[in-house]
Amino acid sequence: MFPSIASQDLKMEIFRATCGGFHGCNFKLLPPFSVHHPPFRRSAPATDLILPTKPKLRHQKSTACALLEDKDSAKDANTDVSLLVKKRASEVSLDLKGTSLFLVGINSSVKSNLGKHLADALRYYYIDSDSVVEDSVGGKAAAASIIKTDKEGFQDSETEVLRQLSSMGRLLVSAGSGAVRCSTNLALLRHGISIWIDVPLKLVAREVVEDKVQLSAFELSMTGESYSEVLAQMASLLEERRSGYATADATVSLTKVASRLGYEDLCSVSTEELCLEVLKEISKLLRLKKMIEEAARPF
Repeated sequence: MFPSIASQDLKMEIFRATCGGFHGCNFKLLPPFSVHHPPFRRSAPATDLILPTKPKLRHQKSTACALLEDKDSAKDANTDVSLLVKKRASEVSLDLKGTSLFLVGINSSVKSNLGKHLADALRYYYIDSDSVVEDSVGGKAAAASIIKTDKEGFQDSETEVLRQLSSMGRLLVSAGSGAVRCSTNLALLRHGISIWIDVPLKLVAREVVEDKVQLSAFELSMTGESYSEVLAQMASLLEERRSGYATADATVSLTKVASRLGYEDLCSVSTEELCLEVLKEISKLLRLKKMIEEAARPF
């Protein structure tokens, strides 16, 4: 049987992951505090190139303009994209009030790099939920081995991780590929803001074949070795989970962002540009929530 994760052990794993402070900072901070946010949303609404792991910085006015909303000024359009991310993150952070963010979707370097960069900009703690589960049983290899004999037990442990994380604030959680597999997990994700990071399967499959060191335990347990085999397996997984990913509060598609910015290759999209897109979606959600709350107030 897959060893269950005791609540205290899980809290220690989370503390260990965050005791270094905000991602990218050199000073230590207090561990995440326990909060009791009401669910952000109470019910769910009905190329082959690899993206570089290191963000590319661009200074193109056309790119910045494409990422800005209509109300943004021409002055902002001329601002360096990295500075624009910090500015937008500072504005959004005030309205977030500590609400945690969950990035869902098939695991990829795009999702993890985006999560780390966004956490740094928002001054949130970054947590990889798969890593918390894996570290509790001795690492990825051990977890991958156990999955083959007790997959259900592993999934129960994933749910317990989400349960603990959903009760905390100021977290940016890169949720595992299977985080949307059941209604219990979906309900836990709604205690924060969930965003589906939609990355083309061809890109993800290439990473699985060429860079196994970055895989989660679940992907390590897959039997495919060739690119075509892994691509077929990933397509099957996506088909199973698509409806769950679609319940996210917002979707950011790498393909659509590249198209919007006029890039022919997906590798031309920088991490900062994806951050701006995510921040824009979060801002829209917060404005909508505020409008609904104001409309519900008695006259």
